[in-house]
Amino acid sequence: MALTIGVVGKPNAGKSTFFSALTMAEAKIAAFPFTTLEPNIGVGYVRKKCPHTEIGKQCNPRDSFCREGTRFVPIRMIDVAGLVPDAHKGKGLGLQFLDDLSSADALIHVIDASGKTDLEGKAVAAHDPAEEIRFLRGELLHWIYGIIEKNWKKVRARDISVLSGMLSGLKIPPQKTEEAARKLSLETKRIDWSKEEKLAFAGEILDSKPVIVAANKCDEPCGIGKLKEEFPQVTIVPCSALYELTLKRADAAGAIDYLPGSPSFEIRQASEKQLAALHAISSYLGENGSTGVQQVAEELVCGMMSNIVAFPVEDEAKWSDAKGNVLPNAYLLPKGSTPLDLAGRVHTDLAKNFISALDARKRVRLGREYELKDCDVIKIFSK
Repeated sequence: MALTIGVVGKPNAGKSTFFSALTMAEAKIAAFPFTTLEPNIGVGYVRKKCPHTEIGKQCNPRDSFCREGTRFVPIRMIDVAGLVPDAHKGKGLGLQFLDDLSSADALIHVIDASGKTDLEGKAVAAHDPAEEIRFLRGELLHWIYGIIEKNWKKVRARDISVLSGMLSGLKIPPQKTEEAARKLSLETKRIDWSKEEKLAFAGEILDSKPVIVAANKCDEPCGIGKLKEEFPQVTIVPCSALYELTLKRADAAGAIDYLPGSPSFEIRQASEKQLAALHAISSYLGENGSTGVQQVAEELVCGMMSNIVAFPVEDEAKWSDAKGNVLPNAYLLPKGSTPLDLAGRVHTDLAKNFISALDARKRVRLGREYELKDCDVIKIFSK
């Protein structure tokens, strides 16, 4: 599970509820600031139609799970403490917890789209959610700038490659670092940038990190249209983490039959009190198509980041491993990945001794340069 997604936002935006709804981890959930003091780690999932439905054999997942023909492929999730304005100046809990996000490939920014809490997480009659988008970018910008400034003595008067190596810990590829410097016409051989140039560079680095906005609490009135108009360059997905968590817990308890991300659910056995809540959620699903939580993860991972899923097998006829397990593994890979990349994810020796691959559907031989398609079933040949 190589992909890591960080969940960020102000206190009381429903961030921990969102995290729990996506992962079913027992994150602390309460209506007061800084509920999360230690980072929560969990496993979320993105959905794909499982290829086992094509051959009429049930799959035997080892690294994921399959339900009703839908394969849930894992992603690592990190939920950190809430940020408040001027955190980079030490306000609230400061920026210390953002260091826990250094390993994140992308970020989910959870905001309170209902406008019922201010930037510090305090209850108010009305607040503009657009301010949450603006302030978080500022704090993330100063976080990256702070990392650069802290290490500037090691970088100053040296080649850009030194800075690239330093930022690799933030999951920023060297080419992105060089592209950012070139875009701003900054010196890359013997670098000695001003504060303004460092901040501009930090902004470019931040822009290279995929960030999606989960407009939470949309089970209450919220102005998503206005937000999207104000931030046309930002991907904003309306959602209700509370409704998704309620549905998942009800499903786990046997009260309903609910497949995460679905537009509906079936009631099995529920009390009158539960029925009232479930009817409200059903109405929301009817108007919006889903709670939006699963869609946030999938829009980020499969849409913005263009990841695909590949299924490696050893027996191309049975689509199984050597023990007969059908489609045991599912790997998330960046779009443009090759059979050689897939081999490397399975095992380093498999990549080292790679010969060729086979499309198990079409029974066609594939070279190491073949670009994998989403949900390809692949057999890898090695020495």
